[in-house]
Amino acid sequence: MSDSILNRIKTRMTKIYGDDQAQAHFERMKTLIESYQDSSESGEKASRWTQEDVVLITYGDSIVQEGVEPLETLQLFLKTYIKKAINNVHILPFFPYSSDDGFSVIDYTMVNPDLGDWHHIEALEKEYDLMFDLVINHISRESLWFTDYKANIPPYNQFFVEMEGHEDVSQVTRPRNTPLLVPAYTHRGRKMVWATFSADQIDLNFQNPEVLLKMVEVLLMYLQKGARIIRLDAIAYLWKQLGSNCIHLPQTHEVVKLLRDVMTCVKPETILLTETNVPHQENLSYFGEQDEAHMVYQFSLAPLVLHALHRGDGSYLTQWAQELEAPPEGCTFLNFTASHDGIGVRPVEGILPEREVEDLITSMHRLGGFVTMKSNPDGTESPYEINIALFSAFRETYHSNGPDQWQVERFICSQNIMMTLQGIPAFYIHSLVATPSDRDGVEKTGRTRSINRKSWDFEYLKALIESGRTSNAEVIKRLTNILQRRKKHKAFHPDTPQTVLDLGGGFFALWRDGEGLRFPLLAVHNLTSEIKMLDLTGIEGMERFSYWTNLLDNSGVASSETNYVLQPYQSVWLMPETVDDVSALWAPYTD
Repeated sequence: MSDSILNRIKTRMTKIYGDDQAQAHFERMKTLIESYQDSSESGEKASRWTQEDVVLITYGDSIVQEGVEPLETLQLFLKTYIKKAINNVHILPFFPYSSDDGFSVIDYTMVNPDLGDWHHIEALEKEYDLMFDLVINHISRESLWFTDYKANIPPYNQFFVEMEGHEDVSQVTRPRNTPLLVPAYTHRGRKMVWATFSADQIDLNFQNPEVLLKMVEVLLMYLQKGARIIRLDAIAYLWKQLGSNCIHLPQTHEVVKLLRDVMTCVKPETILLTETNVPHQENLSYFGEQDEAHMVYQFSLAPLVLHALHRGDGSYLTQWAQELEAPPEGCTFLNFTASHDGIGVRPVEGILPEREVEDLITSMHRLGGFVTMKSNPDGTESPYEINIALFSAFRETYHSNGPDQWQVERFICSQNIMMTLQGIPAFYIHSLVATPSDRDGVEKTGRTRSINRKSWDFEYLKALIESGRTSNAEVIKRLTNILQRRKKHKAFHPDTPQTVLDLGGGFFALWRDGEGLRFPLLAVHNLTSEIKMLDLTGIEGMERFSYWTNLLDNSGVASSETNYVLQPYQSVWLMPETVDDVSALWAPYTD
């Protein structure tokens, strides 16, 4: 472990806690890190990712079968249908929990016995890189930590944020509309404790260095268990300070930087990802100065792609993408269009006009979706996210009079857009298998997010896929095919720059090209239900090569083509035809 990294960690602890507290706890931090350190690792690696990196987001029990541990069923599903189309699996919190589908953790160190055990995680890790959640902001009311807090047992009696209950907390930024302070009945009487997300998810008190040390210990255990990516859940709300908005505070950023330094000491090749469902510029702040998160979610992408395809107009998507700053060196985006949560609307604040957001919400209501609200400082509420399965969200458009024949094509187009953008693509398992909205799940749980958290019976899903005639079968076949093609081209490397073009509202187009890349790639997407003509001679850069190949169907096209036809919602990925052995490189994936 280098002295420079140790000095950085000590400096960060001083910024967070002051000289006295940092001095008192730094040696314990150092000893903790050394106990997990792999002596074979030294320094950060030059390349942290490649174009082969693709993430699958799933719950441990998104697919189940009777008599089999869900994590074992997950591995069987991946082996049967995904093969090598993806290389990283984000298993959403797989620990014992009491609510919020895993995000109210009872024990950070155990695998939920309803899913399997650590042997199942280890088996998955042998075939895939893994992403673990570090649910760092809060813990379950049913956890032993909170039980010891109520019993006044050190050190846990200082692990939570106590308030009198009459403090002015109106300035606090809220992602929910539930009470911020909730009662806890302890050996010292009734206390009011901080609970950002729900009465069952009690916030940890990071003003106490003991809490930081404990969470670093959990982080190190996850690295030891094989996590390649650590996702910091709800990290933006970590530090509490009355009189502030309690979001993105300087101490929070220092904690993220410190966690990155710890990871560098122990597993230099690992990736730190921050989950901050907030307006775009606030989200980007978690790159720091190339010393904070390695990767941040591209939260604005999902609502912008949905809006563009719903309207048949990508003007706002194009403008946002043109103004998007490239990630700092050594950093990248995680691009996604759907996840276990809803489609956030806060990330398009200042990007989409309010009337467009309202129209989009109204349309999603018409398609059977819901909207989750958040509390504002003035006592009002405003939309936080749209709850709907993404495949169902593309059943119709703003201009259609009900469902049309283009649902699958619209959906595939949305995924193609995501796959062309600079960064690493991430697919929610329910997007990969075209799961529709689960209204029965909402009725069963009473939670709107359940609409997008269906648990499939493996045999039933298998029948749908293997019939070959369902949307499920078509979507998974086409997406895995495209991913097999995509990972062979260095234009899709997360570090390859992008240049977004404005070809009019009906298109979304960009170049992936940069220094050291032998062949560029042009991606064009028709966002409409109409046949579109594209004049290739009007696109600067096409003249560099005479002939191009569409990587998605192996068809050829001349750069002199003035009426290149794009079918409704068709995507084309054009690469110069002079690449050696194009037919072999881009042969359809049939295994």
